[in-house]
Formats: sequence, C-alpha cells, structure tokens
Amino acid sequence: MLATRYDEVVGDQLFRGTTQLRTAWHPVVTAAAQTWDLDAAQRARTIVGVDAGGGSWGAGHGLLAQGDVVHGKEYSRRRAAALAARVTEWSADPQVAGRQSGGVTTAPTAYVRPVRRMAVRCRTKNGPWGVGVVVSAVPPAAVLDRTGQSPDLVQDDHAVLRASVSCYDQRGGGGATALTGDKQGVGLCARNKKRCAAQQMVLLLSTLAHNVIVWARQWLLPQCPPVRRYGILRLGRDIFHGSGFVVRDAAGRLIELVLNQAAPLARGLADALGTLLAPLHVAVTLGQT
Repeated sequence: MLATRYDEVVGDQLFRGTTQLRTAWHPVVTAAAQTWDLDAAQRARTIVGVDAGGGSWGAGHGLLAQGDVVHGKEYSRRRAAALAARVTEWSADPQVAGRQSGGVTTAPTAYVRPVRRMAVRCRTKNGPWGVGVVVSAVPPAAVLDRTGQSPDLVQDDHAVLRASVSCYDQRGGGGATALTGDKQGVGLCARNKKRCAAQQMVLLLSTLAHNVIVWARQWLLPQCPPVRRYGILRLGRDIFHGSGFVVRDAAGRLIELVLNQAAPLARGLADALGTLLAPLHVAVTLGQT
C-alpha cells in the first residue's frame, strides 16, 4: 500500500501467487492502518483507492464497516452494465476525449454506509460502449479538494461527479509505478527465494530501501530541485552511484566528502549534502576523480 502523495510504502505483504487483489487488499489496508496507528477519526479522513481488480464489495463492505473511506471501481462487469443502464443523463468528460459519465439513479441500499455511484463509458475498438462504475464513500468536498477544484462547487452534482471520476483516475499510477521502480531500481525480482519467510524478508528489505530512497529525495530537494522528477531507478543510477571519495582524520572520523564534478547534478548534490552534513562538521567539495 502506497501513500501516493509522497510515494512512501506504508504496508507491504506477501501472498501466494494465486491470491487476487479482491481478497488481499483488506488485510493490506488493515496492516497499513496499524503501521500509521490510525484512530477512527483519522481513518475517516484517509482515502483508500483501489482499481477494478479490488472492487469486490465483499471486501469493500468490511472496510466501509470499520470506517475506511473507500474509492474504487465495481468488480462485476455485469453489475456495472446493469447500473449504467439506469443512468438518465450522460455528460462528456472534459479531461478524456470520448469518455462520458453519469450518476447512477438507483439508491445504493446494499452498502453498509452511504456511497455515490458514477457510471463511466467509452467506445471500444469494435464500436459498443465499454462501461464501468466508480463507487465512492469520499465526501464531495474531499473529491473537489483532491482534484484542485473550488469548494463552492460542492452543491453542483455534475462537478462532483466529474471530480469523483477524476479522483479515481489518480489512484492508479502510484502503486504500479512504485512496483516497477523497485523492480528496476532495487532489484526486487532479482533476489527470489524458495521459502516464503525468506521472500518476505527480501520484500521488507526492498520496502526499506524504497522508503530510504524516497526520504533521501526529500532531503536533497531544497538545494537540488531537479531530483523532484527522479524515480527510484534514476535516483539509484544517477545519484547514489556517483563516484567520489571520503576523507577521514587520524582518528578515522569522516571529515570530508569529495564528489566527482563530472557526475550528474554534482554541484546541486554538493550543496544539498553540505547542508545536511553541516551539523556533523563534514565538508562536501567537488573534485576530479
């Protein structure tokens, strides 16, 4: 489970290869809430986004019942098609050409808490409409804030509907991108173990490496703004693999870091590391290596 606003992995669990997301995401969300030590009020302000693979509302009901704010997509295509058929008014999506959205008019009586349902449709390559249904327990004011829109639109049903669909669009890239970055940047798939416990340890170490890299990006950012756009792979390849050497005093204490001036972002890194290491009285300079 990824905190998408700052790319930190909050919960990471290993399951059997045959386990599907719709049965795995409830324990992962629960574990993440324990990691954050969230109380009931905090869980009510935490949006849990999940794609269609996790949209089995058996699991969704469990999360809704324990106070989580779920924002996901209906898992069943048949049920989504039936709900979309009840939409009385479709409107064009200004963000995605050819996509339309509309509110489901049938009351959502099957859920343990109030939710909103928004049908979305696009033309398939063969011509018919492909439909999906977004199911959301996120308050209208929150989806407007999440999508950068004015809170004055909270009474505008069409604006809230479009914001809810746009909010669902935001859920996807974070987890998949982080997983891809870890595979390439920290070699997540290069150290597979035969025993489950050993593989779990590899996963936890990879999670730690991921978070340290993300934290380091934040530490470097004030003096080296270009690292903002660097992912896990580029940070490891272009930043942490830079050449240089260290200087120690007679007692073995680190007193100076010398970075290769030909390395990418060398000057910005020297400024950032100099600021970070100043309390330790470690100098950071540029040299030719």
